[in-house]
Amino acid sequence: MDHYSRSARNAFSGLILNRKPARPAGDAADTDPGGREAYIIVRGDEILFDEMRGEPLLLSARMLEDCDGIRLETMLLGDDGQTSYFAVSIDRLPERTARCLSGLGSFQPLRPRAATLPPHTTALLGYARSVASWHNQTRFCSLCGHPTAPRPFSLAQACTNPACGMEHYPRVNPAMIVLVHHEDGEGQRCLLGRQAGWKPRVYSAVSGYVEPGESAEDAVLREVLEETGIHVTDIRYFCSQPWPFSNSLMLGFHARATSTLIRLNDEELEDARWFTRAEIPALLESGVLALPAAETISRHLFDAWYAGRVPTT
Repeated sequence: MDHYSRSARNAFSGLILNRKPARPAGDAADTDPGGREAYIIVRGDEILFDEMRGEPLLLSARMLEDCDGIRLETMLLGDDGQTSYFAVSIDRLPERTARCLSGLGSFQPLRPRAATLPPHTTALLGYARSVASWHNQTRFCSLCGHPTAPRPFSLAQACTNPACGMEHYPRVNPAMIVLVHHEDGEGQRCLLGRQAGWKPRVYSAVSGYVEPGESAEDAVLREVLEETGIHVTDIRYFCSQPWPFSNSLMLGFHARATSTLIRLNDEELEDARWFTRAEIPALLESGVLALPAAETISRHLFDAWYAGRVPTT
């Protein structure tokens, strides 16, 4: 399996859209460039759903305009050849308009629904959530302090100060996640840790943000050492996953430990342990250990190691 195929299995991945469709003739803000329009309404980490059908409520242009006509507050996500998809952040709308939209369905958290929706739908909603979050955080120009406004048929926020006119575009925060493994007289084992705020007994791979002046591999070395005191080598890229809840791109790796003594130095982790391949089935069966959700990059890193499929090149 190649890198793309592995990445496409992760939730929020594999979305195929034309993200730069042709602009409408005359650049009119009220003209649909792709034929049919579908608007995804976002509130924080929640998406507007159709309660009866159990699926996201994708509003038409007419439904959107019935709530005071807010099409200039939309962000174009892309076009699949039949439909142009837009994100709308309800948090940035007038209260009256927000109430109208809220009455059309029910807002539901995106993350618990990620495993139950079709992969393309999950990826589209994650994309919308990421863009809406950035939209909420970019209310003012970082250069001159004037308010920003959405630029029609794009993801940009444009400064409203004529003397500035700076255009701001969404940013992605690179982060690494690594499954550290080791083999000695006790057998093959992997390093898993947990944060205090997670569900009970869930352990996952070590992760952290890539800092300025670092490669992703540099971040692997630093984060594993900072969080667990373990030194690693032989870092191998595995796959990636967009993570909309922190506007991150998770870069997944495997790495081999050159030391085994765990020291929780920076208190990022509540606990970290070595788990041998032989003991894992019994720990899972008894409930002592729980793994991340099956659609996450962390789980795929673990599954590849457990099945003996760690990349060698």
